[in-house]
Amino acid sequence: MFKRFAPCLIPAIVVLFPSFAAAHFQTLIPSHDLIHEATPRSIQLDMRFTHPMSRGPAMAMGEPVQFGVLGPDGHQDLRDALTPYQVAGATAYRADFRFNRPGDYLFYLQPAPYWEPAEGVMIEHYTKVVVDAFAAETGWDRSVGFPVEIEPLTRPFGLWTGNQFRGVVQQNGQPVPFAEVEVEWLNDGSVTPPADAYVTQVIKADANGTFSYVMPRAGWWGFAALLEGPEKMNNPAGEAVPVEQGALIWVFTRDMP
Repeated sequence: MFKRFAPCLIPAIVVLFPSFAAAHFQTLIPSHDLIHEATPRSIQLDMRFTHPMSRGPAMAMGEPVQFGVLGPDGHQDLRDALTPYQVAGATAYRADFRFNRPGDYLFYLQPAPYWEPAEGVMIEHYTKVVVDAFAAETGWDRSVGFPVEIEPLTRPFGLWTGNQFRGVVQQNGQPVPFAEVEVEWLNDGSVTPPADAYVTQVIKADANGTFSYVMPRAGWWGFAALLEGPEKMNNPAGEAVPVEQGALIWVFTRDMP
């Protein structure tokens, strides 16, 4: 849900507010959160534009502008690996990737801009997820170089349920004071929210753009900082409209045995 960013004259604390509508989230979900001796060396990454906690509906994705990985050897363009498929009639994408050496691999996606007529905005969700291969644990806090990005302060893998995730919202490499961050769990069908307010959690970052959230359930969690783009963009009708630039990161939590 697009909301224009404006500085707020409040103390530099993190506040949790309820959200009253399901939020758009670009997903980038690997089939394994870690690569080690007990897992395959290959993963499949699933990309949908959807409402994760509500389990849909999915919105049609256009061909991604960028899809790649930042690994031990630098950036690698993975667009040729993309395969489109259908989710309830909406286009989504998949891609396979094989790990050949230890390292932290930052997979990233810039989808095609999406026109949301209900909000009157074009949506661009710059999305990333980190997969550690063979316990390298080096490079997980690197920047992809997106115009909007969440810099993780917590290592974004190997997390137990109940761990706290911390990050910094950045725009053009600078922290965004009091940025609003939406949080949703990728619902596997085991949870029915009792009211709309439970679908999307909303955090306000502090004066340094830093936010934190304790993840109460195992699974994939998406964090989306929604910021106003610097320039308008033409919608399908050729009208210049505002742009929602979302900085997204996905992290996985596991129940402790």
